[in-house]
Amino acid sequence: MVDYISVIKSEEYKSISVCFYLEQDRIMAIGEKMNAINEEAYMNGYNWEPFFAHYFNKTNPDILIGLEPDPEAGMYVASYTLNADNEARANKFETAVKNLIENEQLIYDFLKEEGGEIEWD
Repeated sequence: MVDYISVIKSEEYKSISVCFYLEQDRIMAIGEKMNAINEEAYMNGYNWEPFFAHYFNKTNPDILIGLEPDPEAGMYVASYTLNADNEARANKFETAVKNLIENEQLIYDFLKEEGGEIEWD
């Protein structure tokens, strides 16, 4: 079971949200390694926002269409208006984040290559 990310669909609010929970040991450890690579990469929710924006702009810009970010200190939420296209985007977002976390070297390599181009918080 993956405890650091979930997708919440609300018919009532006509929204779909991908919640990335940062206060997990594994996510905190990845954030610390990111900060060691790039001192601007202090990985609270506010800095995951520009990281994801830059990463997806380079790797899968479709994910960014309609995405409304809502970063917090201990969480990053990607929200979309609920429709079939956005549900697919939310699922792609979730899958991509899981891939990054499960293959964290992808994060570090991207950060080394692109970290200077990211507009950190």
